[in-house]
Amino acid sequence: MRAVLNNGHVDALDLTSDGWKHAYSGKVRDLYIDTATRDLASATRVLMVASDRVSAFDHVLSPGIPGKGELLTTLSLWWFDRLRGLPNHLIADHELHGERVDDLIPDAVAGRAMLARTLDMFPIECVVRGYLSGSGWLEYQRTQSVCGVPLPAGLSDGDRLPEPIYTPAYKAPMGEHDENISFERTVDLVGAETAEALRTLSLDVFSRASAIAEERGLILADTKFEFGANRDSGVITLADEVLTSDSSRYWDAAAYGSGNRTDSFDKQIVRNWLTANWDRTGAPPELPGDIVEQTAARYRELIERLTGG
Repeated sequence: MRAVLNNGHVDALDLTSDGWKHAYSGKVRDLYIDTATRDLASATRVLMVASDRVSAFDHVLSPGIPGKGELLTTLSLWWFDRLRGLPNHLIADHELHGERVDDLIPDAVAGRAMLARTLDMFPIECVVRGYLSGSGWLEYQRTQSVCGVPLPAGLSDGDRLPEPIYTPAYKAPMGEHDENISFERTVDLVGAETAEALRTLSLDVFSRASAIAEERGLILADTKFEFGANRDSGVITLADEVLTSDSSRYWDAAAYGSGNRTDSFDKQIVRNWLTANWDRTGAPPELPGDIVEQTAARYRELIERLTGG
């Protein structure tokens, strides 16, 4: 398969022989549309492929994390299956022709691709925090609030919040930084009714997922969701990835109980190494092999803990 160059690095495979053409690459995911479709805006379905790329501090790093794309896809599909009753963007990845079943996902990306309907996406990352950590902790130290949500005094890094809070972010165009925003700003962006629905849905899904994680000895500290409107019905629909190690911060409940609030099942290992070895100017350094393997192991451990597989 021939690679497609985008922004100076290899992003996607050439899948035209399978009926798909490359339409867009984000930091981690590549989108393909039917070869007969003009562009992404006019597509009714999209092939979403999770790569092994890893990003941190708004940079795509090298090398990638082996097997990461498959792990992210597997975990998203597992969570979509457990969030039944909530509309999502998945559509059937096979077609029946008489007694023949045709798989619509090419062999080259099997295991790390999802077939989804295209939506009118809302320009908001719907972030929910059950614990004070990461950028939320940094903001709390300055303002005793997160995204305009006031919090009690005296909290420490990693503390559980009195109740989960909704702290949305504006999805900036590619190459620009996402921006934490207030709920009032989301009203300006999408209207009061939609803004309220996004908040309610996000808090509800977070509550459901937290309970499932807790049963498996895990803490869901925070996560982000993305939603779009179904182009036919207007129904708000869960999209993109959901509750993966790239979009969520998971902790081991037993370790947390013993005072360890930093050992998460995500790319925090990568962030920590970059913080210690890079001043965030110029291109980031290449990740050492041991950091890559430790990160891959954490991704694998999370999916094993959640799914039992």
